[in-house]
This record gives sequence, C-alpha cells and structure tokens, in this order.
Amino acid sequence: MSLSAARPLISVYNEKNERGSLTVCLPAVFKAPVRPDIISFIHNEMSKNSRQAYCVNKDAGHQTSAESWGTGRAVARIPRVRGGGTHRSGQAAFGNMCRGGRMFAPTKTWRRWHRKINVAQKRYAICSAIAATGVPSLVMAKGHVIDNIPEVPMVVSDSVQGFQKTKQAVEFLRRNKAWADVAKVYATRRMRAGKGKLRNRRRVQKLGPLIVYHQDQGLTKAFRNIPGVDCIQVDALNLLKLSPGGHVGRFCIWTYSAFKKLDELYGCWRKPSECKKAWNLPMPKMANTDLSKLLKSEEIRKVLKAPNRKVVKAKKTKSNPLRNIRALLKLNPYAAVLKRHGELRTESKKKK
Repeated sequence: MSLSAARPLISVYNEKNERGSLTVCLPAVFKAPVRPDIISFIHNEMSKNSRQAYCVNKDAGHQTSAESWGTGRAVARIPRVRGGGTHRSGQAAFGNMCRGGRMFAPTKTWRRWHRKINVAQKRYAICSAIAATGVPSLVMAKGHVIDNIPEVPMVVSDSVQGFQKTKQAVEFLRRNKAWADVAKVYATRRMRAGKGKLRNRRRVQKLGPLIVYHQDQGLTKAFRNIPGVDCIQVDALNLLKLSPGGHVGRFCIWTYSAFKKLDELYGCWRKPSECKKAWNLPMPKMANTDLSKLLKSEEIRKVLKAPNRKVVKAKKTKSNPLRNIRALLKLNPYAAVLKRHGELRTESKKKK
C-alpha cells in the first residue's frame, strides 16, 4: 500500500452504517509492498493443486489386430488391418495420423498435476493481496462498485458475526452501500461458453465482496445464499479468495476482531508474527513511492547538474569529391584548371 493512502486510524461501522466511537489502528500488513507479479505466479501454482487427473483409455486406438505389410508393395509400412471383404481391411491403424488410431503421446494419470509452493513466497503473496484490498483505486480497477462506501478498508462491528438469516445479511449490505457490488453480480450472470455447460458449470458470474470474520456465529449461513459473496476466516486467508484470477484488489469487508488480529498473524516489522515462526513482513523496495514528488524535491534538485542547453548541430555527411566539385577543389585546387582544359579541348574538336 502506498504510504500516501495509508491512514493511521480506521473507523468501525455498525450494521446500520453508523460510525461508532470505536477506531482501530491500521495493521502494518496494509503497508506491505503490492507485488502483482508474485501474486499472479503463486495464484497460478495454487490453482493447479485442485486439478483432477485425466487421461485417455490405455487401449484406445489399439483395439484391432493390425500388422505392417512390410516393404516391396509400394505402400507405407504403417500397420494395416487384417482380413478382407470390408472397407476396413487394409486400412492403416494404430498411428496418430490414422483414422481410428491413438493420439500422439497418450495422456497418463501420473502426470505431475500438483505443485509444491515456497512458504515464504506464499506468505509474501498473501501480504501483498491484503495490502491491495486497502487501496481504493486497485479495488475499483478490479471492477468492484464501491463509490458510496464510507471507507476502504471497510471495518464493521462484531455483531455482524452473529447474523443467522439471509434477510439480515441483505439488509446489512444495503445499509452499508455494498449492495451495489452484489447487484453487479446479478447483472453479470450469463451462460458459460464451451463444454462446461454440459458439466454442471452452466452459468458464470463476477465476484462480489469478501467477508472476513474471526468467529462464525451463524455468519456463513447468512451470507452463503447471496451470489458473489464469499466468507473466510481470518486465520485461513486464502490467495485464491483474496486475489481471484491472480488479480489484486478484491473488495473486503472486515469484522473488528478479524481486523485487529492481522498484526498478530503477520507481524509489524518491529515485532515478528506470533503465529508464524521467525517470520516478519516483507520490506518495500522504496519508502516513498511518489516518484514525481521525489524528483521535484529540493534535496535532489540541488545536487543535479545544470541542464546543457547548448544546441549541437548535426555533423554533415562527407561529400563525394568525384561527384561534388566543391569537395574536389578543397582536395585538389588544380582540378579546376584541368576541367577548363578539358572543356576547351572538346569545343575545338566540335569546330573542326
């Protein structure tokens, strides 16, 4: 998160969108460097770990008796189906170029489907993803509708964790101006393109807000029937939920207790994490990312050299003395006399 966007205190709102007297310090993880490259890479690796193995039948393309006719019959040496009295007899078989043959390099179930992921890299990616959720410009660039949200990151009271009914959850989202993001989900529901329609994945839709809670007192049941809304426990934050598709900036709604626990989970540079052994937040490459402000600062400008405003003329190309008479006279002034003699000689020949 850029330091210009970081605020020292975050207001806590109740379920009626009223700002209470309660405030919470911004956790240090929101000031971690946002690295879309690491997030995209780790997301790609993690998404491979839920794949199901597939392959073609090991006998496919080989369920016929075929043998090559050998050389000397003016046909290719590919195996051919035995027998006679039918179109199939004599046809090429087995090869990947043959009709009814096997595929090239038949797929096997023992392919390397899953990936081991570096733990430090995974933690770096999650810290970056959390930091990106606190930058309004990144959240809006992701496509979330947060125009009327009072604050980003949005922190609500712990009473939300006690919701039991979907009616309460919908009323909460409407009052906190987050329903516009859910309405966008309804508007984007459409039929999937491709074969997924036949495989119980008929419809696709965009994602809405992510509710991050500390204790589930009925909250997951209240929100689970609202399309696009996901719930996740703060101890089990998942990159696939925080940055779906490997893109940073998901709109998150934090409960007060979950928001307070972030410093304990991820540390704050001065103090390492209490839950992850000997681990602290990644250090940013630049303390101040406002590059234009840096370049215009007095400290940098006074040590810069004065600009060189001298106009340097382009160097002229060298003239060919065999074609350019001026260049020739610079090299050989007597060339003018020779040229004049030549002209006089041609004139005297013409008179004769």
